Amino acid sequence: MSDRSHETLRLAVDLVILTVRKRTFRVLLIARGNEPFQGRLALPGGFLRTGESIEAAAARELEEETGLKGDELPLQQIGTYGDPDRDPRGRVVSVTYLAIAPNLPTPVAGSDAADARWRPVAPLLEKPGQLAFDHDRILADAVEEARRRLEYTTLATRFCADTFTIGELRDVYELVWGMRLDPRNFNRKVTKADGFLVQTDAKRAHETGRPAALYRRGPAEKLHPAMLRNGSEE
Repeated sequence: MSDRSHETLRLAVDLVILTVRKRTFRVLLIARGNEPFQGRLALPGGFLRTGESIEAAAARELEEETGLKGDELPLQQIGTYGDPDRDPRGRVVSVTYLAIAPNLPTPVAGSDAADARWRPVAPLLEKPGQLAFDHDRILADAVEEARRRLEYTTLATRFCADTFTIGELRDVYELVWGMRLDPRNFNRKVTKADGFLVQTDAKRAHETGRPAALYRRGPAEKLHPAMLRNGSEE
């Protein structure tokens, strides 16, 4: 017979903040200043306070631990994690938020974070177990969501300057997806997608080769057809 008693739990938030810095796909991590997992890398986050909304807690924890202002980022809820043994302090359910943005500042550790910095995503995915709690799983889920968004939305242009070349846009896809793309095929797909790019009259000279045409982001928010990682189209 199952236990019919009600579980007593605490509610927390965790944040996955992704960006591209110095031609590397990176995530914002802290080093925990307190137990449990003192000194281990972790996602920013913490417990809700009395009378506080989940969204307000996410913005507060991000700013307290890293100095980044959560109310200035496009935070979106992407999941809830509640395995019974995910936190040694007791039953903790975490609501996870994701933000993907360019040109984010250098974080400053605060609150109970001993350190805060941008870390490359690839080594964390290749060798799980480096992060505290179940944050390896949360990060993997969030990265997959980011990669999926590049397939179906025009998000990749948000990582570029006001004007950019097709090669610079391809760099974003390659860094986030973690794979090399055929330049000619990529060029054909992005220029074919409705409202994705608008060509300007300007060009950018390179030390070698012909000048490259400059583009700016178009009005579309979703990609038609989609840019799928398997090379097919929808």
